[in-house]
Amino acid sequence: MLDVLIVLLVVFIVLPLVEISVIVRVADAIGGWNTIGLLVAVSITGAYLVRHEGWVVFRRVTEQLDRGNLPAREMLDGALVLAGGVLMVTPGFVTDAMGLLLVFPPTRALARSVLITRLRNRIGIITPPRRGGRHDGWGGDGGDGGDGGGVIDV
Repeated sequence: MLDVLIVLLVVFIVLPLVEISVIVRVADAIGGWNTIGLLVAVSITGAYLVRHEGWVVFRRVTEQLDRGNLPAREMLDGALVLAGGVLMVTPGFVTDAMGLLLVFPPTRALARSVLITRLRNRIGIITPPRRGGRHDGWGGDGGDGGDGGGVIDV
């Protein structure tokens, strides 16, 4: 419960104060109209990037489904792209930077691995090594024909 309150405090109080501070500093440096134009340009560019990456993820999901595999990673990528899109459309330079990190594939892969680790630790998923001794730390079969499947320890 305390975790939720801390997250809400950060999202609704700290983050807007940081955004306003950064916007004011940028406006002092480049001017008010230029700052507004930059915020609009970043939001439009972000919407385009989210649309493009969303289609890429959608194609990967359909490819995995066509192969008969569970698209666990691809669905998580879709959620991260969606979160990045929301952050990039939200006015502000800090949220735009965080959103860009979630939309850009290499940094999204890093965020995905951190999220997978946190989810596994939080709900207690134990995954056995795959055939050939490979273990990727995620419960799905990953589309490589491995034995996949995980045990949920409750």
